[in-house]
Amino acid sequence: MVMGAVHQRVLGYLGRALSLEFSAVQQYMTQASLVELWGDSDSAALFRRETMEEMQHAERLVQRMLALGMAPAASQLRPVSHAADLVGLLRLDIALKNDLIHHYAEAVRFCVLIGDGDNEALFKSLWNDEQHHGEDLGAWLRSLGSSPNPSRERATF
Repeated sequence: MVMGAVHQRVLGYLGRALSLEFSAVQQYMTQASLVELWGDSDSAALFRRETMEEMQHAERLVQRMLALGMAPAASQLRPVSHAADLVGLLRLDIALKNDLIHHYAEAVRFCVLIGDGDNEALFKSLWNDEQHHGEDLGAWLRSLGSSPNPSRERATF
C-alpha cells in the first residue's frame, strides 16, 4: 500500500499513536529507575516489562508507517509524570493507558467507517493489547490499596 492510498486521518492516527507509545516508554523507563532507587526491584522489573511492551507497539507502528511510505516521527512526547509513591505512579500510568485505549478505539472506528481493513486490524490489535495492559495496571494498583501509604512515600524528581 502506498501513502497516497491511505486516508490522511489514518496517517494522523498512526503518528499520534507513535507519540503516545513513546511517551509511555519514556514514563515506564523513568519509573523503573525511580522505584529501583527507592529499593523496589520487583516494581522496577514490572515497569521494565511495560517499557518493552510499549517499545514493541512503537516498533509495529514504525513498521506500518514505513510500509506506507511515511517517515515515522513521534513529535509530541508528553513529559514524564511523577508521584511520591507507587500508588501515585500507577494512577498516572492508568491515565496514560486510558488515553492510548481511547486513541486506538477512535482509530478503529474511523478505519471501519472508511473500510480500511489493514489499518483497522493493526489498531484493533494494539487496542486489545492496551486494554489488557490497563487491566493489569488496575489489578496491580488494587493489590496495593487505593490510598498512599506514608511508609511508601519517596522523593521524586
